[in-house]
Amino acid sequence: MTKPQIADPGGSGIKDIAYDRFQEALLSGRLRPGQMVSQRDLVDMLGLSIGALRELLPRLQSEGLVNVLPQRGILIPAIDLPMIRNTFQMRAALEREAVMQAVRDLPDSVLEGQRRLHADMIEAVAKNPTAELLDRGQDIDTAFHNLLISATGNDLLRHAYSINVIRMRLIKLDRIRLNEHILPEAFGDHLAVIDAILRRDMMGAIESMDNHIRNARERALKL
Repeated sequence: MTKPQIADPGGSGIKDIAYDRFQEALLSGRLRPGQMVSQRDLVDMLGLSIGALRELLPRLQSEGLVNVLPQRGILIPAIDLPMIRNTFQMRAALEREAVMQAVRDLPDSVLEGQRRLHADMIEAVAKNPTAELLDRGQDIDTAFHNLLISATGNDLLRHAYSINVIRMRLIKLDRIRLNEHILPEAFGDHLAVIDAILRRDMMGAIESMDNHIRNARERALKL
């Protein structure tokens, strides 16, 4: 279904719609890492006017989501080793701060709810790892990390995370989507983080999160 064209680039709401359409195209696979496209391609794909696209491109370029190459086109960055390493390093820095804040402030009731959710999912996947269940696990995984980041109450940190998470989602779609083997490992890492926060063990929580991110990075680098 063709999207209604955004003709007027003015206004933050319209700019956000244009940005969301670009992100949707990336995560749905209509735009692929390493792909070269023209401005006309993006105008047609995203339902933008040329003016709206030109307003959008500086933001995308500043966030590292496109490279604008004069006389050649617009390059969607490839998922290569430097991109994976840089993305995971940024993730580690942001989520280390998030778990420190969680140790100080996140209520036991919220953490205990997350613990039950994770333990139940590990048990369910062990019994019958259906595609629907694994999709549910992917949602729980995303929500857990979003919970920690949101609980910081820091808008600058949340903004940086929201940019980096687009790259993380591309890496996951391309390399490390949860399956019946990876999910128990990843959720086991989550449980270690949750338990350390429940103990209000600052160093234990940081080390558990670092270990989780390191494990995810190694899975991505192996593929």
